[in-house]
Amino acid sequence: MAQLYKSSDTIPVSGVYQVIHAQHRLPHEVTLIDGQTFPPCAGCHEAVRFQLVRELPGLARERRGNVSLYSLPVLDDEDDAAS
Repeated sequence: MAQLYKSSDTIPVSGVYQVIHAQHRLPHEVTLIDGQTFPPCAGCHEAVRFQLVRELPGLARERRGNVSLYSLPVLDDEDDAAS
């Protein structure tokens, strides 16, 4: 069984991670850089989990700048579906 990571865990390897939310959204993928922390979700907060789909070990070297993801956003269509 693949390892699941939670918000505030340190990202062990750069790569594409599946994001698994607590009921309000279907899973999706994000690209994250090692050494940063897994972000919380703006909707389900700390109840979000991450699973590595594909490693991208050269990602940090290839990027000219870093963007830190402090929170996974709730998309507009999710707000409409919750109403």
